[in-house]
Amino acid sequence: MMNQPILSRLIVAALFVGAGSAQAAAPTAAPAPIKPVDVAKLYRGKWIEIARTPAKITDGCVAGGTEYVAKTGDRIDLIDSCHDQTPAGKLKSIGASGKIVDPGTNAKLHAVYRFLGFIPVTRDYWVLDHDDGYSWFISATADFTNFWIYTRDTHPDPALVKSLVAEGKALGYDVTKLEFPAQP
Repeated sequence: MMNQPILSRLIVAALFVGAGSAQAAAPTAAPAPIKPVDVAKLYRGKWIEIARTPAKITDGCVAGGTEYVAKTGDRIDLIDSCHDQTPAGKLKSIGASGKIVDPGTNAKLHAVYRFLGFIPVTRDYWVLDHDDGYSWFISATADFTNFWIYTRDTHPDPALVKSLVAEGKALGYDVTKLEFPAQP
């Protein structure tokens, strides 16, 4: 039979380990978008990608952004682009057809990209928050794997970026891995 003090220590240690992992657990429910999106204001024109969760497809991408074109009804075209290695590097881009999937708030966009012209790859983007004047927005995936900060300005105020990163963290996203690609 195990010595009583050793058994007690093991139980206490197990409780601490269990408590630590419970506190570190990822959120289970995606955060709801904070406010509705005005389609004519957000889904139009060029947005600059200020911060992003790293992904294989964006390795080496800098000075990136997304161009939105509102179509009829709930349809949106988008073109994601970036420059290879430096802001003066070769331009890379890929287009997608999007559909707003939550009429009323207009904050959830389902996009279908076509790699090699025919291989469909889908992404669901949620606009979690935006400036009332539409000078910035934060977007993410509902599964907590991706988080982005977009602005209209290539060099936003560092205090703004810091506050948007903090908001992402408060919403449950791992912002420690964010990268901040170079801008022109």
